[in-house]
Amino acid sequence: MTQEELDALMSGDIEDLETFADDEISSQSDKSNDDLEDFEEEVKPSKDDEPLGYSKETAHHWPLPATNENKMVHQLDDVTKESEEKASEIFDIIENISNELMAKEETAKNIIEVLKSNIKLFKTLSEKFSDVEAFKVHLEKNATALDETEQALETLRSSGDAIMSVMDIMQYQDIHRQKIERVINVMRALSNYMNSLFEGRIDDEKRVSSAQHIVGDTHNDLASNEDIEALLAQFGK
Repeated sequence: MTQEELDALMSGDIEDLETFADDEISSQSDKSNDDLEDFEEEVKPSKDDEPLGYSKETAHHWPLPATNENKMVHQLDDVTKESEEKASEIFDIIENISNELMAKEETAKNIIEVLKSNIKLFKTLSEKFSDVEAFKVHLEKNATALDETEQALETLRSSGDAIMSVMDIMQYQDIHRQKIERVINVMRALSNYMNSLFEGRIDDEKRVSSAQHIVGDTHNDLASNEDIEALLAQFGK
């Protein structure tokens, strides 16, 4: 409360102290809101500060910052390393499956031999003892089991052939890795060439600071005291 407001209160010009306090708080709140809006308007980025052609629709065209997640060679090195590791794991799994299929093929062949022997036996028994129905039943069951086992053996062989085809296709992964490594080598050679091309005789720390404001510049920014002191210090060296 100011001195003038206190004098007015003592003289009786303001009858309701609570009403006066509420009006004072409301006035200060409105002023704070106005100040906040002015501050937000000042700090809001201007369209003039954005690069030419930049927008939300074209943001994906702009280069990402040079972090470990975005460095090209770094990413390609990770790709070749991870792909080689995963390919090795896949080859191990495929090899295990192929070995199991071959083992099951041998088992199926042994079962087929037993079934053929049973069929031969029950066929002879059913011919000699045609009145015994059990020999005929077991002959039919063994014949059916033989057909099913031969089909299973054929499936195992087809699966083994498919596994071999997958292993042949996976060989292309190594070719792709070699292509990526060749791209990496070219990129590194170009990077070294560009670094050599722009190499200077004077270290950057020993160079005089460049002028930030030159006659003809369109902006009205002024150099700060710190910039001027830093420039004078460079000349002093």
